[in-house]
Amino acid sequence: MRKLLLVSAVSAVFSLPFAVFSQSAAAADPAPPYTFTGNFGIFSQYIFRGLTQTNGNPAAQGGFDFTHSSGFYAGTWLSNISWLTDSPAVSGYSSAPLEWDFYGGYRGSFGASDFGYDVGLLQYYYPGTHSTTLAPGTVKADTLEGYGLVSWKWLSAKYSYSLGNNIFGVPNSRGTGYLDISANYPLTDKLTLQAHYGNQKYKGTTSGVSNDSVASYEDYKLGLSYALPKNYTVGGYYTSTHMTALQKAFYTNTSDNRNVGKDAFTVYVQATF
Repeated sequence: MRKLLLVSAVSAVFSLPFAVFSQSAAAADPAPPYTFTGNFGIFSQYIFRGLTQTNGNPAAQGGFDFTHSSGFYAGTWLSNISWLTDSPAVSGYSSAPLEWDFYGGYRGSFGASDFGYDVGLLQYYYPGTHSTTLAPGTVKADTLEGYGLVSWKWLSAKYSYSLGNNIFGVPNSRGTGYLDISANYPLTDKLTLQAHYGNQKYKGTTSGVSNDSVASYEDYKLGLSYALPKNYTVGGYYTSTHMTALQKAFYTNTSDNRNVGKDAFTVYVQATF
């Protein structure tokens, strides 16, 4: 018995340094300098800047994001749409089933303060069939924007500036901008109040008519989101726009005479992974 105890004690003594070394090596492994995340959601409709992109029908949306500890990030995101084919005689699109976005930029904070910033580029890509024979004078809707954002805790202001000349299918509109002022205020650790004001301001002229008078508008959003277990979120929001009669006519589908900027309520469930 004593011999057995002695052997056990000696084995324990010699194995201890290896156990400590193994734990130290594991603890010393640095965390990767990047994160890779994904998201997927089901929405009762897709609202973009106050306008329904699916004519009030459901949308499936998702994407992936790569973020480096230095502040650089890149990602992609997709959603089904119908807005380009809801008015084919106006848009020139006979097929355009989805929106596919690509973006990248750099974000950080001003020192150790609660103020942050974000600058980057975003490409909106609408794969599909476009024909000027179907609608003479029309252009593709693909749009490239540069953006800059400043934030403080739950409040942010973002300005997006178009770098192309045919923004969302509006010809000769280089320099068009969109101002986005948003708040995501935490009411509890799970419930968040969302509020937003946007101003889409078009530049340029088409056939001698000011794009601003035809296509510019303001939009509003108010909603709530609730965090569920396992990285799920549910929510709902109300959206509305402010337009002149001419602008409402511009944003009305020719297929069903529906104003895509009318007041709407959207619900959703979303997951991150």
